[in-house]
Amino acid sequence: MTRFALTVEFDGQPFMGWQRQAHGPSVQQVIEDAAFAVTGERAVVHAAGRTDAGVHGLAMRAHLDIDKPITTFRLIEALNARMRPHPVAILACEIVPGDWHARFSCIGRRYEYDIICRRPPLTLDKGRAWRIIHPLDADAMHAAAQRLVGRHDFTTFRSAHCQSESPLKTLDRLDVERAGERITIHAAARSFLHHQVRSMVGCLALVGQGKWSADDLQAALEARDRAALGLNAPPDGLYFAEALYPD
Repeated sequence: MTRFALTVEFDGQPFMGWQRQAHGPSVQQVIEDAAFAVTGERAVVHAAGRTDAGVHGLAMRAHLDIDKPITTFRLIEALNARMRPHPVAILACEIVPGDWHARFSCIGRRYEYDIICRRPPLTLDKGRAWRIIHPLDADAMHAAAQRLVGRHDFTTFRSAHCQSESPLKTLDRLDVERAGERITIHAAARSFLHHQVRSMVGCLALVGQGKWSADDLQAALEARDRAALGLNAPPDGLYFAEALYPD
């Protein structure tokens, strides 16, 4: 039995999320079905994180175990061929030790969220960014975002359906950058609560519009109450960007 680590890119628009679902297509299902077609084995694909419906992946890390002798190059080529026309691609593949786990060995995760500020509808970026028709103050958003960096109780920014044992998380980075009409928010932590990134982004957008101040954002954090959340951003602009592992 050989354990293969995969780096996966996907467009989340057609999927119910990463995890296999009984009521719709998932990224996991596409890869597992392709692996069965290639090897004849029902391998389970484990990922570094679980993304919601509509959330995208730039470099999701995952692993699966295969009995059949196969090279990493052949596995990439075969999986990518079998997954067509689904918008999923294996970018890289390597053999890892049997105790390496895409989720449990991961020591850091990074997400990106794209907002495009313009009045015209999105065409090329439709479903891949959150369109806000009003200008946003990216500098004010970045300054306010620093109030959330560090170890906090993020109950306010946590989905009611979150299965994490504790709302305590350490946010290592929350930066807001502007490039023309595009604003990108970078979030990094060892792990995140369900909807945490989208909830933080939604509230930062309120800051950017001048509806909230940095103090309002901090008050929402300190309330430790989901009812204090200002806005939950849509999934369109969210990307799982990177998973980190010990050298």
